Amino acid sequence: MTTSVTAKGRRGGVREGEPEPIPPGLWKMGGVLALGPVLALLDSTIVNVGIDSVGRDLHSSIGAVQWVATGYLLAISLTMPLSGWAAGRFGARRAWLASVVLFVLGSALCGLAWSTGSLIAFRVLQGVGGGMIQPLGQAIIIQAAGPSRIGRVMGTLMLPISLAPVLGPILGGLVLEHLDWRWMFLLNVPVGLLILLLAARWLPADEASDAPRPGLDVTGLLLLSPGLTGLLYGLSTIGDGGPAGWAALAAGTVLVVLYGGHALRTGRGGTRAPLIDLRLFARRGFTVATANSFLQGAALYSSMFLVPLYYQQVRHVGAVEAGLLLAPQALGTAVTAMLAARITDRLAPRPLVLIGIVCSLVGTLAFTRLGSGSEPAGWLIAGSLALRGAGMGIIAIPGLAAVYGSVERAQVPAAAGAVNVLNRVGGALGTAVLTLALQQAQHGRPDQPGAAFGQTFWWVLALSALAIAPACLYPNTRKDTAKDPA
Repeated sequence: MTTSVTAKGRRGGVREGEPEPIPPGLWKMGGVLALGPVLALLDSTIVNVGIDSVGRDLHSSIGAVQWVATGYLLAISLTMPLSGWAAGRFGARRAWLASVVLFVLGSALCGLAWSTGSLIAFRVLQGVGGGMIQPLGQAIIIQAAGPSRIGRVMGTLMLPISLAPVLGPILGGLVLEHLDWRWMFLLNVPVGLLILLLAARWLPADEASDAPRPGLDVTGLLLLSPGLTGLLYGLSTIGDGGPAGWAALAAGTVLVVLYGGHALRTGRGGTRAPLIDLRLFARRGFTVATANSFLQGAALYSSMFLVPLYYQQVRHVGAVEAGLLLAPQALGTAVTAMLAARITDRLAPRPLVLIGIVCSLVGTLAFTRLGSGSEPAGWLIAGSLALRGAGMGIIAIPGLAAVYGSVERAQVPAAAGAVNVLNRVGGALGTAVLTLALQQAQHGRPDQPGAAFGQTFWWVLALSALAIAPACLYPNTRKDTAKDPA
């Protein structure tokens, strides 16, 4: 797909080769749409800090109250594949607003929960709304921005999304210190209502279309959503060693494979479009970018699980302090994402993505020395986290631009659902791999907890290195990027 450039004019024109300007209305739209996933990310990280307080107040075991977090994540995995269908059926704006309403309603009910069971049920409702906020928001902003402005818009919007996982534990600690745990959920209500008011003003109405509205792919829903739920639940629990995790993983794999056969048989377009159209993967740019997103999800989410755990188990810091110690990685991501955004729309993705992977690999090396005789100093760990984050920021923007630049405008909602699902599954897979690796390392070195973490970080290095393979298949010149080799 070619990058459109306005012809040079005497007034308000754009010189040939310069990117199109971004109007203020597009920035306002993007700001509102970024607030949705930020609210969902803050909520999930805040709640993780307060699980212990919830269990004590509701007189519940840790095993039962853990479903407050797990139920939310499973609900997200159930509803995320529906984002493409919801956008086509009801309009992306209406579907996004409905998702935010469900999230806010779930938050209010969570704050009023009277038992562990009711809290888990309301968290599931929250997850039903939260699962579609990010893919629908991405679809709206990408369709409005067009291929020539994707990089700059998405790069700027990465700033609040990058900082949310760091701010969550800090805000959670402050809420638990000064307020009741219920305020972890109730604070979402006024913020969510503000987002809805801004969205009603700044989000454009859905475009009218004479095309038939797609019907729900019920067979695909019954296969894919439980399949993804089984995969994510199984990957998150196989480290416990029980049979339930492996059974869920096996069942989820079978259902996802069956969905693949069903999706390829289902007619393209019309009223029988599959939840996620696997024919999108016939496009080289889309396949390469989603494969890279899957592997980056594995490397990023797994390391975000491992680093705070190291600080808490080995250095014995609290959850809030552990969140603060992760700040260099988030800041690195935010800064380089904005810098990458300035050049992504003018350069080919391959060199940028490879530079980002190299930064990520170098930033991981110091952690492989944990527990050794030459354990890195605190400043080196902070610098390494910043470098890892910088690499992730460089990778993310050209990757997103490649995903959405490789599909037609009408296919953007389906593409958004696919890339978000694969990124989440990659994160669950990476976390499961690291959990098993850490448990084996701790079993082999019970008296050297730091060394066990250092050994496990070699797996993080390997996960990051795997991303080199798809990165080498990105276009190497801007001319190649403009071609759609579907």
